Amino acid sequence: MHGIIPLLFAFLCALGALARDLYWVAMNENEVAQQIVDSALRVHTALGPGLLESVYQAALAYELEKRGLRVTRQQAIPVIYEAIRIDTGFHADLVVENKVIVEIKSVETVAPVHKKQLLSYLKLADKRLGLLINFNVVLIKNGITRIVNRLPEDPSQRR
Repeated sequence: MHGIIPLLFAFLCALGALARDLYWVAMNENEVAQQIVDSALRVHTALGPGLLESVYQAALAYELEKRGLRVTRQQAIPVIYEAIRIDTGFHADLVVENKVIVEIKSVETVAPVHKKQLLSYLKLADKRLGLLINFNVVLIKNGITRIVNRLPEDPSQRR
């Protein structure tokens, strides 16, 4: 009888994790992006502007993970040229739920090259949505830029 209780507990934990994973798998890019934007707002409200990008990256990853989202930090993005793979050191700051790439900045002004870089990452990683978030602003809504790569307009096709 005593051996059944830990087994039952482990089963229920695994079942809960599976239910959570199935919920997040059903989220589309826009729903994931909404969670990212809300998390960025919380981080910016708590920390304010002017810190290093690495601080915001760690805090945003933590906030997203608290929400049960899967977050990969500094994910390598290789370049495939003809038949060879070139590992050049491109790294996405965050990839959330394997659907949305997040590039974090803490700069005075976002340059056009930052947007082009994120679009290149999206194409190389075969992702459809990216968020460029500059935390060095007074209002975080002014620091968020949405970059799309072949994201359908029809909401029914976004899953």
